[in-house]
Amino acid sequence: MLSKGTRSVAGQVLIFQVALVVLLVACGVFALILQSERDTSAEARRRSTAVAQTFAHAPGVVAALQAPDPSKILQPLTEAARKAAGVDFIVVMDTEGIRYTHPLPDRIGKRFVGEIGPSLEGRTYVESVNGPLGREVQATVPIENADSEVVGLVSAGMKVKNVESQLTRQLPIILGAGAGALVLSTGVTALVGRRLRRQTHSLAPAEMSLMYEHHDTVLHSVREGVLIVAADGRLILANDEARRLLELPPDVEGRHASELPGLDPGTKELLTSGREATDEVHLAGERLLAINQRPTDREGDPRGTVVTLRDSTELQAVTGRAEVARERLRLLYDAGLHIGTTLDVLRTAGELAQVPVPRFADFVTVDLADAVLHGEEPAPTATDMRRAAVYGIHDEHPLSAQGRLFDYLPSTPQARGYGSGSSQLVSDLPSATSWRVQDPERAKAIIDYGIHSLITAPIQARGVVLGMANFWRARQHERFNEEDLSLAEELVARAAISIDNARRYTREHTLAVTLQRSLLPQAMPAQNALDIAYRYLPAQSGVGGDWFDVIPLPGSRVALAVGDVVGHGLHAAATMGRLRTAVHNFSALDLPPDELLSHLDDLVGSIDQKETAESAAGVVGATCLYGIYDPVTRRYVVARAGHLAPALVRPDGTVTFPDVPAGPPLGLGGMPFQTAEVCLAEGTQLVLYTDGLIEDRRRDLDVGMELLREALTGHPGRPPEETCQDVLDSLLPRRPKDDVALLVARTRGLPQDRIAEWDVPPDPAAVSGMRDAVSRHLEAWGLSEFGFTMELILSELITNAIRYGTAPIHVRLIRDRTLICEVADGSSTSPHLRYAATTDEGGRGLFLVSQMAERWGTRYTPQGKVIWAEQALPEPLQQPVPG
Repeated sequence: MLSKGTRSVAGQVLIFQVALVVLLVACGVFALILQSERDTSAEARRRSTAVAQTFAHAPGVVAALQAPDPSKILQPLTEAARKAAGVDFIVVMDTEGIRYTHPLPDRIGKRFVGEIGPSLEGRTYVESVNGPLGREVQATVPIENADSEVVGLVSAGMKVKNVESQLTRQLPIILGAGAGALVLSTGVTALVGRRLRRQTHSLAPAEMSLMYEHHDTVLHSVREGVLIVAADGRLILANDEARRLLELPPDVEGRHASELPGLDPGTKELLTSGREATDEVHLAGERLLAINQRPTDREGDPRGTVVTLRDSTELQAVTGRAEVARERLRLLYDAGLHIGTTLDVLRTAGELAQVPVPRFADFVTVDLADAVLHGEEPAPTATDMRRAAVYGIHDEHPLSAQGRLFDYLPSTPQARGYGSGSSQLVSDLPSATSWRVQDPERAKAIIDYGIHSLITAPIQARGVVLGMANFWRARQHERFNEEDLSLAEELVARAAISIDNARRYTREHTLAVTLQRSLLPQAMPAQNALDIAYRYLPAQSGVGGDWFDVIPLPGSRVALAVGDVVGHGLHAAATMGRLRTAVHNFSALDLPPDELLSHLDDLVGSIDQKETAESAAGVVGATCLYGIYDPVTRRYVVARAGHLAPALVRPDGTVTFPDVPAGPPLGLGGMPFQTAEVCLAEGTQLVLYTDGLIEDRRRDLDVGMELLREALTGHPGRPPEETCQDVLDSLLPRRPKDDVALLVARTRGLPQDRIAEWDVPPDPAAVSGMRDAVSRHLEAWGLSEFGFTMELILSELITNAIRYGTAPIHVRLIRDRTLICEVADGSSTSPHLRYAATTDEGGRGLFLVSQMAERWGTRYTPQGKVIWAEQALPEPLQQPVPG
């Protein structure tokens, strides 16, 4: 005890001395650093001030400032002065702080980093800043002309780290002295510790008494047998418990271990071998002893062994039952880990079937109500039960395969358990008859296979039975008993909640998918401008707010929209529907893309303000890309609100991403949206998509864009449908984590022979000539039967443009799926339909147009407005544009 204590004291002395020396060295270094820093700062201030003042009063500086290009004169001078003076920079600037010179030429013309106010008042100002060169000490001095007016400023400075410091000279000395003191103190302390150990080698009476008490306790009070055996096999010591367990005689000390009576040969061999042993069980009479043996040759003591003995006779009887209980607990623990890892009903049922095999059952089948597989509530009886999972020790077995539908008869254990909600035990299948009535031939095959017992347990959650789990045992196990029944119920109970959660998720997911698909376009509208293909993939975790739309516009134009609402679930799907409806409504006004997004942004902001936290979560995070393609001019005008830019696949197979100005997401407000206009060759493919196509946590966004480029490049003439599928196969995993909307549109151009255009002078007499020209064109198109109506419509529209509009007036006739006439003028005043009184001489023109045209309207352009009207054509005349 004392020896151990002195060693501890010696160690403490060693630690104390080492810590003292380290502290002294650290204090010296710290003081030196403070002194060096102060000297460094003072030296930097002094040198910077001297250089700045010298240059400020140098001849020719004032004249250089008044030159047309001060930098050209001063930059060489300041660089030469800087190198000669040993400072890091000399900066000359005007009174506004704009640099004329700097060591880094790219900093010339930029604002000086520092305070110039005191120097503008005629004082020298010294400060420390983080400038372009790092941490700097700089002095700013005014440059005065002959009238003592400040006409400029000069600043000189140094990086603090470039000033020579005493630390680099003295630090090795301090560290060397500290290391020497540390080595010396360590050696002295080691000598003191060794002397203390030698002086306390003999034990005092108190320690001797303490050792005797320990020895007496081991001999007479410890309830574990202890033997000490010498290296030659002689027994040196045996305590009372060892004598009782081994039934040793009183004079046993000194005898050889092989001569001890009542020991089996294995025990004698162990005691004389000297080898290590841990809880080896040996027979001693009618007792089973757990023996531990360790060597005693520690720290140079004579070699021998110490042996401990424990009576494990009763423990061995309990061990078997404990092992069974431990295995069951381990099985339940594994069930908690491996059952319910997903929200998939079939997957969870398969996990329930796999975990108990082969530790508890040889085969497991799981039958679920067919409604549960679709997310619905189960039926009250065991009819329409579908086998959801089958698993066993062998793949070939007589049990029914997965997917089979059962109508269990009332006499079967499955029907009884389903109806009562309690488990059923059939411990002897060959002698039982109730389970055979369901399928006698299969029952005979099961018995012939060797399956001899069954437990069927109801899968019950929240008071509702969802199905039955069937545990089958064959020759590899004993028959099921009542104890096994409780374990089966516990296993099924752990899985039931997971299956019910998966059922509820399936129901909600199905509802959300149904809602979202009902809000997305059900079919593409009829139009001749674009060949359309699209894909929508819901996310693995549930539906989201991705959407797209194709909207025909007047003048054969088509609007393409794609958007995304952040989040998943019913709220995101409902919000998506609101945004898509708003886009349709705004498109009906024929607004340019930037104006439409502005209105949509205002709408989303208004929704967010009105909806409270209790009613909804708002529409924060919505994005949209909206563009209009005109097949007449083959121009595509597009704007985006927080959305990714589209991809363009040229007819030669090259891919570009047009530079569309990025606007903020919808609902933020305050920022205008901008449009980009692209002229597209016929056959160009527009690829619009949501972020779920290219974003992944494992890669950067740029990598995803490059993968999209690779998937689109090099396939000229590929149909849009194939483009959609190839892009999805290249970029997405089998089950994407985010929903994806993809829209591919291949452009068509309207042939020039289907377009007729005229410039109309602002003279009412020109109307009759336009009627004749239109009539001739319609006759050439084979549409002479529409001539009268179109002449009347054009007459009214041209007359209105001449009377109320401004030049230039332009007329365009387009033959597409409908017959379209457009009259453009330079006025932005929109005409309004009104009902003229019987006494009015005018005011009936637009009324006649609205009655005779299929539809009509106005759209505004940067040059004015366009009034258009459409006439429906018979289906045989709605010829598509050749693609």
